Amino acid sequence: MFAHRGGAALAPENTLAAFHRGVELGADGIELDVRSSRDGRVVVHHDQTLERTTRLRGPVAAYTAAELALVHVPALEDVLRLCRDVRVIVEAKENEAAFGRLVVETLRRANAIDRACVGAFGSSVLRAVRAEEPALATSAAREEVRLALYRSWLRWPVTRPAWSGYQIPERSGPTRVVSRRFVADAHRAGLGVQVWTVNDPADAVRLLEWGVDALITDRPDLMVPLIEERAKR
Repeated sequence: MFAHRGGAALAPENTLAAFHRGVELGADGIELDVRSSRDGRVVVHHDQTLERTTRLRGPVAAYTAAELALVHVPALEDVLRLCRDVRVIVEAKENEAAFGRLVVETLRRANAIDRACVGAFGSSVLRAVRAEEPALATSAAREEVRLALYRSWLRWPVTRPAWSGYQIPERSGPTRVVSRRFVADAHRAGLGVQVWTVNDPADAVRLLEWGVDALITDRPDLMVPLIEERAKR
């Protein structure tokens, strides 16, 4: 179970406080979003701009990492240092090859290659990550998920993909993404399926019964006990 943005329903999202709380509650891992600061560091923030979650205004890229830290936007390396014993999903919000290489460099410096997975909607950043560090797990980009879903519908599933797994919603608008068949097809290809953002226990139970490998949730306080109770059966 991954704490989504640290457990966004329980503490300010993507902050050191949230990540500490999520791990303290027993999450197996954390999920976070990354962008680049003005001085070329990888910082943890979801939106392109700062207004929604901080007292600053304007784009993240207009501020240095030190300035962002003053409003509780941490550097990725600081989160990795705090959460050194758990897995981490790093969602790259900038779809540029140079940013992908910067993320890889940051993960290397933190000795986190073996416990990280880089995801993104865009394919350009993921192609750069895969080329830069083949040992680093990546999830499927949006177009790669779409391809896998269409092929699953046609009963012609992908078998040798460039990605290591899927971080996907159960539904995208009217389209069902996660199903028993999709999970089974992924597993036959050796791929994991991690579903976001699962906050309802009934949804969690159904997805786990379908065989999904992990839940990504804003409510680790609910999901950790649920998963622990199921493990006792």
